[in-house]
Amino acid sequence: MSLLPTTLERIARARVDLRMGLPIVIYNGEHAVLAIAAETLTSARLKDLRALAQPVICLTARRAETLKARIYDHDLARILIPQDRDLNWVRSLAEPATDLQTPMKGPLQSQREGDAQLHRLSIILVKSARLVPASICVPIQDAQAFARSHDLTALPLTAAEPLLDETSPQHPIAAARLPIEAAEHGRVHVFRPEDGGEEHYAIEIGRPDRSKPVLTRLHSACFTGDVLGSLKCDCGPQLRAALAQMGQEEAGILLYLNQEGRGIGLANKMRAYSLQDQGFDTVDANHRLGFEDDERDFRIGSNILREMGFNSVRLMTNNPNKITMMEDTGITVTERVALKVGENPFNMNYLATKAAKSGHIL
Repeated sequence: MSLLPTTLERIARARVDLRMGLPIVIYNGEHAVLAIAAETLTSARLKDLRALAQPVICLTARRAETLKARIYDHDLARILIPQDRDLNWVRSLAEPATDLQTPMKGPLQSQREGDAQLHRLSIILVKSARLVPASICVPIQDAQAFARSHDLTALPLTAAEPLLDETSPQHPIAAARLPIEAAEHGRVHVFRPEDGGEEHYAIEIGRPDRSKPVLTRLHSACFTGDVLGSLKCDCGPQLRAALAQMGQEEAGILLYLNQEGRGIGLANKMRAYSLQDQGFDTVDANHRLGFEDDERDFRIGSNILREMGFNSVRLMTNNPNKITMMEDTGITVTERVALKVGENPFNMNYLATKAAKSGHIL
């Protein structure tokens, strides 16, 4: 019997540590770095990192391109943090809120020697913690001894990297009948992933036949649209229209996936909204933050559908990428059911950008 945490459990612990502002240790053989999220870095911890070695701030290529920083590692840049630069300067590289007021942050010196694998993993971990995708790294010696002496979470690259590329299995936790406005015969299923991430929900309308394609909607959580009735997007109207159609047909599955802001989290979504107020469109705002156009993992939806006994769907979507992801993960899409609702003067440009840059059929 062993009570030691598995690598997956260590990854979950690392995410929590990063959100709280604690550093973690990432190692590969004799090579190791101490990594901390730029967003939760403090002046005291920056001083402690400098006592070990010269730190670098690791940025995604998207963010580095915005800063005109040289990119030597394909998908990220490692920028040296000079001794005379303070915490505010570090955060100004990580977060784009003041880019227009102070566009000249350089000179920026990008590191090009050495392997960037450990730095890349640090960004992936920070991003998975729903933080701004930027980390501070310093090299250290004897990773596991260092981690033990400072009571830090340590992750081996070779064990952690494959797990971060996978979609965590979803396990049914609870289900209960819930009559809703769209249908009296509603039932909510709660699924919990093994990796400690957010739970996801399946709203089952009626008793769909498992042997036939089920009317399905993959709906990503949108607090602003679904709850507050935001006019900046079409999420709330899509949610209600999908449930209404399922109620009319007396059968359907709405998967409510906790992937707010196309997978970047609510805080980063608000940062993107702030950039949109400065004149950037929804895609450019994500890029300036260091994210891709869409960070969601629709494989989660496929896993839940299979767990519920469905293998084919009539998919309610305007997004061709959802169809591709469903089919690539073994769910047959027999029909695309259009869901064109919710356009208004406040979201016309947003919808136009989704059509022009993300391929949505609107």
